[in-house]
Amino acid sequence: MDTPRFGIPEPLASRMTMAEQHEYLRARFSRRRVLRGGAGAAGAVAGAGFLSGSACAADPKPSRAAATSPRAVTVDGARVAPFGRHLAFGADPRTRMRISWQVPFAVRKPYVRIGPGPLELSRTVDAEVRHLHTPSLGDKLPAVDQYYLHADVDGLSPDVTYYYGVGHEGYDPADPRRFSSVGTFRTAPDKPGKFVFTAFGDQGVSYDALANDQLILGQNPAFHLHAGDLCYADTTGHGKKSDLYDARVWDSFLAQTDSVAASVPWMVTTGNHDMEAWYSPDGYGGQLARWSLPDNGPDPRKTPGVYSFVYGNVGVIALDANDVSYEIPANKGYTDGAQTRWLDRRLGQLRKQPGIDFLVVFFHHCAFSTTSAHASDGGVREAWVPLFDKHQVDLVVNGHNHVYERTDAIRGGKVARRVPVGGGVDAVRDGIVYVTAGGAGADLYEFPVPDSYEGHIKDLDEVKTYHWTKDGEKNRDTVEWSRVRYTGFSFLAVKVEPGPRPKLTVTTLAESGERVDHFEITRARRP
Repeated sequence: MDTPRFGIPEPLASRMTMAEQHEYLRARFSRRRVLRGGAGAAGAVAGAGFLSGSACAADPKPSRAAATSPRAVTVDGARVAPFGRHLAFGADPRTRMRISWQVPFAVRKPYVRIGPGPLELSRTVDAEVRHLHTPSLGDKLPAVDQYYLHADVDGLSPDVTYYYGVGHEGYDPADPRRFSSVGTFRTAPDKPGKFVFTAFGDQGVSYDALANDQLILGQNPAFHLHAGDLCYADTTGHGKKSDLYDARVWDSFLAQTDSVAASVPWMVTTGNHDMEAWYSPDGYGGQLARWSLPDNGPDPRKTPGVYSFVYGNVGVIALDANDVSYEIPANKGYTDGAQTRWLDRRLGQLRKQPGIDFLVVFFHHCAFSTTSAHASDGGVREAWVPLFDKHQVDLVVNGHNHVYERTDAIRGGKVARRVPVGGGVDAVRDGIVYVTAGGAGADLYEFPVPDSYEGHIKDLDEVKTYHWTKDGEKNRDTVEWSRVRYTGFSFLAVKVEPGPRPKLTVTTLAESGERVDHFEITRARRP
């Protein structure tokens, strides 16, 4: 039976990949336009590039002319206020920043002003418009047009605080009336030093999500890692076109996030709820429209959530686990192994690069977790865990399970060193700690055993859980590596200290600000 909104029979949708569902809908809506004989209806969809492979969202660099067609509704630019600012590093965080924002209507000549002070915004950088159109497919939700603006700001100096304002024709951020809208960011230093970064996954739009954002801002982080499942406009996350999808949730999410992401680079990757295949065959047209991320992954036009950057003595890699997931296979294998080959090469390059002590990898689906909801993904374990061991990764951060869970040090899938609350680990000697930081704001999950965290220790020798297999089945496990478990909203704050004995101090803070876990990762010697 067809769903009232998306029109793919559920049994059929469950067997389709993202690309197959995309083609099904593209053909179906093309037939509807022909049958209705409405040139206006056809233009409203095809003109915006919906499911057509045009410049709308399938192309990360759409032309301004295509994005601001005569079809678009325009109003006086002086009446259109930007919102939803979010920063991201370019491939080199010392000299490149990506400034993104949203406007509710089409605008002309968008740009960024930037300078050394709030009254010295002397440099102007043109921005591009990425127009995303989501048509109405029934009587439940209206058609939605969203306008995302992006400016690539290059040629910056390392370790400098810059002031910026976003604007367009009729709205000048340098106008004294707009002074309150001026934001700041700081570029990465060109030599190692102390800094903090934060991380979580599975955020959504909620009071708890907003509370976590404000706590993160209080840590004064150099950047933030978001491990996917950003806003939950797609509510079920199976990568099916039958999912109820409301594009307007993105407006609320970016408005909520502005308070922190306007000054802290918000480095995101893709979760299962971020596969929105209305816009492109692999479901990432929406991501390409909304975010500007480093373009140094295996294919930035196809894998926007796969990239790397270096900040101080830390190399960071973002991955798209939808590519290898056994649990949710809608996009499994969509890169034909290119992402995994790139990961192997990039980890090797970073590990050999002078000045890099620590390697941090973040992605969505968990390699090691014990919740009753998703637990562990065997596809992630088989594809990537051997590479993490090979290159001696220091810390792996995941989301997907809406809790906080932290393992002991693991090597070869088994406990190599027990790491209690307040403990320490050396990745060269002991193995890798895996952290599930999925308590950013979405509804919480449950563990099959009691919580165990700082001030509430209930250590267990083993936990009965499961992992997903290649056949999409649950394989029952009894594991020893689940060391810390906390059912609550939380995030990671990681303090980085260089030196002869470099150190990461990983702290987990609850929504209340209470500390629920902490441990240290050191690197006593180079590999």
